[in-house]
Amino acid sequence: MGRYSRIAIAASLFLLPVSVFAAGYGAAGCGLGSMVMGSQPGVEQIFASTTNATLGSQTFGITFGTSNCGDHGLIKITKEREVFAQENYTSLVKEMAQGKGESLYTLASLYQCPAGSHQEFGTMVQAKFDSLVPSDQTTSTELLSQLENQLTRHPTLAKSCNIKQAAANQ
Repeated sequence: MGRYSRIAIAASLFLLPVSVFAAGYGAAGCGLGSMVMGSQPGVEQIFASTTNATLGSQTFGITFGTSNCGDHGLIKITKEREVFAQENYTSLVKEMAQGKGESLYTLASLYQCPAGSHQEFGTMVQAKFDSLVPSDQTTSTELLSQLENQLTRHPTLAKSCNIKQAAANQ
């Protein structure tokens, strides 16, 4: 490797932290970990990185422009919700009935609900479960449509989650 190549690599390594912090997330990068742990330096970044790696949220976020990775993803957020709901439908319905769970909280994140409101999101979907999933034949698309109707009517979640973007992208 030539001298100039080594200099270019070294320079890019020094500039990487500047661009990472300018983007609004810590050393762990974007992803669910950055949303949960924040951008504070220190041990939190280890947990953020572990969360991103374990759940694959960083790759997903970069691809789709979510999870604090920017809003210029390859697929619009509504399409991301549709794909997520379709791929995780069985576990999502089960967790909705229970009012808690990883898939349910991920769906709340896809509606850009703050982490502090995920439990309230779970409580709401559990209470409205019969209208969200009225039959065994309910599709993931129908479920999301009903969920968005319920979210717009909820006094707290309608304000804290990004329902307007959900309605605008459809």
